[in-house]
Order: sequence, then structure tokens, then C-alpha cells
Amino acid sequence: MTGAASHFFAYISRLRWIKRWGLMRNAIEENVATHSWEVATIAHALALIRNRRHGGTVNADRIAAAALYHDATEVITGDMPTPVKYHSKVMREAFGDIEHKAEGELLALLPEELREDFSPYVRESQLDESEKQLIKAADRLSAWLKCRAELRAGNPEFEPAEQQIRNRLEQEALPEVRYFLEVFAPGYDQPLDNLLG
Repeated sequence: MTGAASHFFAYISRLRWIKRWGLMRNAIEENVATHSWEVATIAHALALIRNRRHGGTVNADRIAAAALYHDATEVITGDMPTPVKYHSKVMREAFGDIEHKAEGELLALLPEELREDFSPYVRESQLDESEKQLIKAADRLSAWLKCRAELRAGNPEFEPAEQQIRNRLEQEALPEVRYFLEVFAPGYDQPLDNLLG
């Protein structure tokens, strides 16, 4: 016997309609679903790099799954631009409360027997610090790569964001991020013919 109908994945599928970078002119449109996929692949790579090169013991698969859902609440809240979200302590706390309530609303859409299984992926607070750190780093790398793509497309509006995000990545100085920037990031600036060798 199957359970009652659930709208959880119907909601999640609508992340493709939520545009990112809403306060800026974009040469290349980006939606939350595409961004979440990229963050998941980068977070997975960062976790594997940590384990292989830096003696880590993180669960790369769990991190990838959590990264897929890291912006899932935006299907309810919409994409809040970073400068607005972090404008002040009051704004950050208010938006944090909204995100927390949205996490609960999303989980409530699931059949009851699955809520506990999905909770660690939908509720950021249930991740441990190393998992949050790697997902946040992957989120920043994805944003930085988006800025680089906009600059390559001739859109100078992304220059300040590109520099700010790069500075933040360098300040955090995660060895996994440095490795990604040295080994993988240069390929993003190459045309397809060069990538294929």
C-alpha cells in the first residue's frame, strides 16, 4: 500500500524556475537547480580532496547529497541576494528564521516515514561543522566561477563580486579550495576545443 500523495519533489523541481543574481544584469542566466547541482559536484570533490590529500575522514557522498539540497528552501523563500541577506545582523537573523521555518515546511511535505531520513539534508543545522564548511566553500567556488563566466562574456558588473568572493576564498585558506583553484578552475576559462585536447 502506498502512502498519501506528497508534493515534496514537485516543489523541489521548481528550483529550476528561481533565478539567481536577481539584482544584477546577467549575460548568462543561472537558476537555483543548476547552481545546486554544481555546488554538489564541487562539494563532493572538496570532500574527496580533503580525505585523499589532507587526512580527512568526511563522508563525501553525504556532503554531495546535502549540497544538492543546500538551497532547497529557496523554493519557498526565493533567492535572497547575499548583499541583502548579510546587510546587517538584524537582516541575517530574520532571514535565518525564515529559512528555518521553510526547512520545516519542506520536510512536512514528505511522508512521515521519510522525514527523519531527509532532515539532515534539508536542515543545515543537522550537518557537522566540517560538512557545512565544505558545502559553503563549494557554494562560494560556484559563485566565483559564475562571476568569472560573466566577465568572460563581457559583463563588467560582476567584477566587484568576483574580487570579493576570491578574497573570501583566499582568507579562508582551505587547502581543498586551493587545490581546486589550481587544478580544476583554470579549465573553466578554456573553450571546448581546448578542453577536448
